[in-house]
Amino acid sequence: MADIVSKAKRSQMMAGIKSTNTKLEILIRRALFARGFRFRIHSKTIPGKPDLALAKYRAAIFVNGCFWHGHNCHLFKVPATRTDFWLDKIKCNQERDKVVSRLLTDEGWRKLVIWECSLRGPGRKSSEAVLDAVSAWIEGSSSSRQIRGK
Repeated sequence: MADIVSKAKRSQMMAGIKSTNTKLEILIRRALFARGFRFRIHSKTIPGKPDLALAKYRAAIFVNGCFWHGHNCHLFKVPATRTDFWLDKIKCNQERDKVVSRLLTDEGWRKLVIWECSLRGPGRKSSEAVLDAVSAWIEGSSSSRQIRGK
C-alpha cells in the first residue's frame, strides 16, 4: 500500500513525535507534584531512564505509548507499509523493556508502567482514577504494576 502523503510530509510528521516530555508525561508529572510527590525526570543514572524516578520510594515510572511498545489494545495497529521494519522495531523495544525491568529489579527499584490507553481513547479511565492508582502504588510495596485502559 502506497503512502498517502509525500516523503517530505511524512518526515515532518514523524519528526513531530516526541519521546520525552509528552502531554501524558506532563499530565502525570503535574498531578503527582500537586499531590506532594517529588521526583527526577529522565534520570540517566537509573536503568531505562524512567520518565519519573522517585528515589525516596525507589520507584521508577514509565509512561509508554501503546504503538511504540506493542501494547495489546485498541491504540496499537500494525502499519500497512514497511510492516517488517515496524514489527522489528517494536520487538526490539519490547526486548529492551524486559532487560530494563531486570536491571531495575537487580538495583532495588520498583517499576510502574502507565500505558497510553489508560488516559486516551475509548477505553480510557478518568485522570483521577489513574492518579489515585499511581499514588497508591508509589506509597505501597508492590514491586511492579501496569495501568491500562478498560
